[in-house]
Amino acid sequence: MKIDRLLSIVILLLKRNRIQAKELADLYEVSIRTIYRDIEAISLAGIPVVTYQGANGGIGLMDGYRLDRSVLTDGDVKDIVMGLQSLSSSLGGPNVTRLLDKFESIIPDSGKAKFTVNTTQFIVDHSGWGNQSAQESKLLKVKEALSQSRTIAFTYRNAQGAVTARKVEPHTLVLKGQQWFVYAYCLDKEQFRLFKLSRMSDPVVMETAFTRRDLSYEVLPWNEERLAAVRAVQPFTLQFNHKSRHLAEDWFGVEALTEQEEGAYTVSVPFPEDAWMYGFILSLGPDVIVKEPAHLREKIRDMALRIASNYGETPTENLEKHSI
Repeated sequence: MKIDRLLSIVILLLKRNRIQAKELADLYEVSIRTIYRDIEAISLAGIPVVTYQGANGGIGLMDGYRLDRSVLTDGDVKDIVMGLQSLSSSLGGPNVTRLLDKFESIIPDSGKAKFTVNTTQFIVDHSGWGNQSAQESKLLKVKEALSQSRTIAFTYRNAQGAVTARKVEPHTLVLKGQQWFVYAYCLDKEQFRLFKLSRMSDPVVMETAFTRRDLSYEVLPWNEERLAAVRAVQPFTLQFNHKSRHLAEDWFGVEALTEQEEGAYTVSVPFPEDAWMYGFILSLGPDVIVKEPAHLREKIRDMALRIASNYGETPTENLEKHSI
């Protein structure tokens, strides 16, 4: 435990210019005297720890000091490789592949078989099904603009169908809910906006360079876009029959199901009522109906009838026949 604490303190000091001994003591739940003993042990190990006096004093490391890669354990390398594998499934590119090869090359031959087993026990694949060439092309354009700190221009269609030409300073690529977004400073609106990659078309990396603006990621700014909707969250109840029970289990978990009479199951879940939620309910198919609230039930019914009318008829009787 002491070795782990010492290494943790060094890593923390690498991230922070200075830190108070009391803060370290509180963080690791030990006495200040123990922290000073730890600092002495770190210094004896050859790591240049500096103690600064005065009001802005504290404990820090000599400027320019960096850890050697030998401090990485096999477990550390395994976790890094698993993270890179997940990254390669969504972003791809030769750089990630080369980095994977570098990390795998430092594993001795005697441990390669075990390492392969450990790094394939848990796989996160963010790539979509089918042809993703259009999205990959846009991702590459945004990555290029990000790496060179250059503005990017594109045509954007919002959820209401309005089409606008945008020029932005891209700051962050965000993968959220299996959808790619670009968090960027919009030069037209003069504020940060979140752009959905699938709604962008014809992206062009401009020659104009920009200086990155200060951002705080302590509160993820892309969550703010949804705060108003989240505050308006309300529960709704879905009813599944025996043929669609697996859908309820897949989406909400076995424990969320309440069994009703005659093989029916209900699930009550909170969601913001918006276009995504309507589409989600419709995607569950004819073996699922909305029980409550009444206005949502009517909304989904009307949408289903409009969908049916697109196929040359409005089979109200068939809809009733397939309902539960």
